[in-house]
Amino acid sequence: MSDYDKVMKLALERGLYFPSCEIYHDAPAGFWEYGPTGVAIKNKFIDLWRRELVRRDGMMEVDGCQIMSKSVFVASGHISNFTDPIIKCTKCNSIFRADRFIEEKTGQRVPERLSNEDMDALLKTHDLKCPNCKGDFGAVSRFNMMFRVGIGPAGEEAYLRPETCQSIFVDFSRVFKTMRGRLPLGIAQVGKSFRNEIAPRQSLLRLREFYQAEIEVFCNPKRLDDMPRFDEVKGTTLRLFKDGDGTVTAVTADEAVAKGLIPSKLVAYYLALLTEFYEKTGVDISRSRFRRLSDEEKAFYASVAFDFEVETSTGWLELVACNYRSDYDLKGHAEISKEKLEVVDPVDQQKVLPHVFELSMGIDRSIYTILEHSYYEEPAKDETRTVLRLKPYLAPVLVGILPLMTKDGLGEKARKIHSDLKRDFDAFYDESGSIGRRYRRLEEAGAPFAITIDQTTMQDDTVTVRYRDSMLQVRVKAADLAQFLRDSLLIK
Repeated sequence: MSDYDKVMKLALERGLYFPSCEIYHDAPAGFWEYGPTGVAIKNKFIDLWRRELVRRDGMMEVDGCQIMSKSVFVASGHISNFTDPIIKCTKCNSIFRADRFIEEKTGQRVPERLSNEDMDALLKTHDLKCPNCKGDFGAVSRFNMMFRVGIGPAGEEAYLRPETCQSIFVDFSRVFKTMRGRLPLGIAQVGKSFRNEIAPRQSLLRLREFYQAEIEVFCNPKRLDDMPRFDEVKGTTLRLFKDGDGTVTAVTADEAVAKGLIPSKLVAYYLALLTEFYEKTGVDISRSRFRRLSDEEKAFYASVAFDFEVETSTGWLELVACNYRSDYDLKGHAEISKEKLEVVDPVDQQKVLPHVFELSMGIDRSIYTILEHSYYEEPAKDETRTVLRLKPYLAPVLVGILPLMTKDGLGEKARKIHSDLKRDFDAFYDESGSIGRRYRRLEEAGAPFAITIDQTTMQDDTVTVRYRDSMLQVRVKAADLAQFLRDSLLIK
């Protein structure tokens, strides 16, 4: 069983996530829902993102609408450019995403922006046929991935947003003025986006409805190296992938700028913040890389693009798209809306149409990666011990409260401890089954600690605290439990 399959099994058994509408046979693919355990991890991941990126950098956060007018996406270029290449079998009418189909069948990397004609040539060169009926394919065409909706009785044309950032661009002028903004200014947003994927697959890895955490940094293009806070991260190691020879070069942010590996201190600063953030999530940073995209790979709005990728059992997975979007978005919205979106940079008192550097994070993919990198199987007596080694501040349950038995007052004492802790900490009470089985359930859910109430507790008011990873057990005064748990939540 692959690591992906093991995580998938755990997700279904422990309420992490599961298919939407799964009791119905006509449930569409690409829609997944978080269960109680998964919601807790997702919320804590977002809290960590706010702490390590948004608040650390003094960013502002907005919460935009999920349905936006057609004009927004005309201006952004999504109406004309947000497409994927598709091929259709002329015999059975099966449809496939062209670039991915060619990659899977040939092992040859195919940029999604490769021309339709070049993909047609690859299909012909490799004599690729429909896998369902062995029929021939028609010519490659383009499919727009946005979900169209009709507003009101007249069905006024609008769209579900394919990315959260467009409301940030549309709202930029108002936010800058009302919040007395100064460049560079980071504006962040967490929310759902919607893409009508041709072939959604692998649960959280390719969805039609998904969570994003996006940051748009508005900056003066003349001052991309004017970053006073750069000194905070100049020694942070960045792992840069060289597409030519397939190697990863580990350099500090300072060295990356000096050697021209990264175009500016502004870009290096935010890549360093991103690296430090993911290190705190428990992702193995030695299995990560920043891959600079070629002109054929990067999005239509990007002039420079890096993908933050992490190695998983499914291959290298893109978690964050880091795009220098220049003035593409504000310029487009200014032209279509006829509104002036320039702002005055107080440094030189000159008007400027800001450029934008973007960190577009996939929350669902990030959570899957954290789960896989935290998943361990260890031998324990006559069974395999499954442990989810989540960081305490990301664990859906911080501590389990377990009475050794319910008689002789142990149950009442355990419930009292649980009552005292549950408002401040994610505490779970469990009195069902053997103590070993209860430990296993907590370990599979990622709980870092288990508190056992035994006969000694009734004598000296101490409890046994069991550490998930080492299985070490120590006695702690019941009155000291709250402080013990607070200390465990410190983010280092």
